[in-house]
Amino acid sequence: MSNAADTSDDNGMRDTIAEGESTPKANTDSATEAEGSVKDGAGEKKCGKGEEHQCKDWWCLCKEHISAQSRLFLKGGRIVNDDHSFDADVYIEDGIIKQVGNNLVIPGGSRTIDARGKLIIPGGIDTHTHMQLPFMGTFAVDDFYSGTKAALAGGTTMIIDFVLDQKNVSLLEAYDKWRSWADGKVCCDYALHVGVTWWSDQVAKEMEVLCKEKGVNSFKVFLAYKDVFMLDDHEVYQTFMKCRELGAIGMVHAENGHLIAEKSQEMIDNGITGPEGHEMCRPEEVEAEATLRAITIAHQANCPLYVVHVMSKSAAKVVTAARRRGNVVFGEPIAASLGTDGTHYWNKCWRHGAGHVMGPPLRPDPSTPGYLMDLLANNDLQVTGTDNCTFNADQKALGKDDFRKIPNGVNGVEDRMSIIWEKGVACGKMDPCRFVAVTSTNAAKIFNIYPQKGRIAVGSDADIVVWDPKATRTISAKTHHQAVDFNIFEGMTCHGVPDYVITNGHVVLDEGQLRVTQGMGRYIPTPCNSEIAFSRIRERERTCQPCKVERDPYDGPVAKIDGNMLDVITKSSNPILSADAGSDKFNSHSRPATSSGGRNLHDSSFSLSGAQYDDRQVRKASTRSLNPPGGKSEGIW
Repeated sequence: MSNAADTSDDNGMRDTIAEGESTPKANTDSATEAEGSVKDGAGEKKCGKGEEHQCKDWWCLCKEHISAQSRLFLKGGRIVNDDHSFDADVYIEDGIIKQVGNNLVIPGGSRTIDARGKLIIPGGIDTHTHMQLPFMGTFAVDDFYSGTKAALAGGTTMIIDFVLDQKNVSLLEAYDKWRSWADGKVCCDYALHVGVTWWSDQVAKEMEVLCKEKGVNSFKVFLAYKDVFMLDDHEVYQTFMKCRELGAIGMVHAENGHLIAEKSQEMIDNGITGPEGHEMCRPEEVEAEATLRAITIAHQANCPLYVVHVMSKSAAKVVTAARRRGNVVFGEPIAASLGTDGTHYWNKCWRHGAGHVMGPPLRPDPSTPGYLMDLLANNDLQVTGTDNCTFNADQKALGKDDFRKIPNGVNGVEDRMSIIWEKGVACGKMDPCRFVAVTSTNAAKIFNIYPQKGRIAVGSDADIVVWDPKATRTISAKTHHQAVDFNIFEGMTCHGVPDYVITNGHVVLDEGQLRVTQGMGRYIPTPCNSEIAFSRIRERERTCQPCKVERDPYDGPVAKIDGNMLDVITKSSNPILSADAGSDKFNSHSRPATSSGGRNLHDSSFSLSGAQYDDRQVRKASTRSLNPPGGKSEGIW
């Protein structure tokens, strides 16, 4: 775990990164030092004006400003939590909210931020990111530094990334790799989900270690990406059973990988090689079928299920119906599915179409974003992520002749909060309280970090956004803070932007000026047995145990069969076909015949070889008919 105090660059100087031309950069090799500033013996920049000066530059690291950064007073705003909103002030000290209310008595040396006319909301939590993910032979261009910096610029103060390595790689080794990538780079707090891409006793043991010792409480399985990440249904069931045992949440990427493999080859065979083929081989029903299958498996394992990136109406309907049946399932639409659609795949510009390629794909039905937003507003869907996994034009061009080779992924971590406000609150579909719920609080509750995160309350972490609902901004790849050279929301004007962003008590966005410290973020352990996910699960476990029927032993006759056929039938996945598989007498493609040789004519005898049940019967070459042409009549009866 790292923080601002122990992170330095090659020159031993504090690596404070500054954005914006109008203010000096705190510390880079090429930056010009601010007038009158000096460096102390440890390499940290001091104001040079003496410890008692009254400097007005908030970025200054003199003693007065270090004190002011640890003491913040937000005055005159309206606090918005998921359950209610009210007018009050907030006092922050040492990264923790210390006071909430009116007429607060605060110590001297505090920095006051005027929040009049603004909303004071919990910092956003992006539940779904893939920073610097190794995928399809390349790496996502947004790493844990540029990705979390962009997140803060948009009002997100915590991300939950995915540990996702190849099959047969130790989960613990993969976890350590992701921690080593993230700890020295993150600008905001983060947690980790872990992907289960293969199954064995070793994986089960490592899941237990991750839960009990590493602060992981969620594991993701794939029903897609055949031969890469995909598990078979029985492996998914075993994974979810282990999750239930550990008090962890099962997560799923829901698409039918077998169908996608077949359909994508059909597209190539038909000469469809562009980005439109990506959506055409992964239609809505492929996502909906896998969503239902995952929900069914999770329900049989009595495991709470989190469906990542709900992209279509069909999949959303499946999640909604399951929740109304009482299944413990959560649905996560993402900024992309809420803010744009899949018509872009048919754009004449290949780069434009490829820039939108992700899995599952955006849907070409332009009414899909509004439909998903309606469900999100009404709690049929619960949280929002981004699936932020970005690749530049030259990386996307790996699939210029075959859409299957286009690296899947889009942006969203910086724009998520504004997109949801614009499409939800500004359009009248949800109120600010619901906005807070779907961007922060529900995620904190599901992943068991509430009320440390996701709430403005005494004792909570000072991850806070001062939100200006009246301000606007236009999204563009030319002005965003991400490393990627494309933005799927290009040109969209959003009402509602962050004015100030505070992470762990540090102001990192000040009236549009972004200054972050590389490595200042912390790893946040996520404890198991989340109340919102497991309260019903535990009750069902207690009250719905299967029980046998007490009855007298059977004392009648028992049929005799050859050898150990009973054991074969018991172990077979298809005991009906195994019952007499070696018999020449009744070799049928469907159910075996009766002892007298009869068949159920409603049974199918279809065979790929064209063989029929009675192929072995001796047939006469011809049969003489004594009837006249057209047949003869014998009367009605």
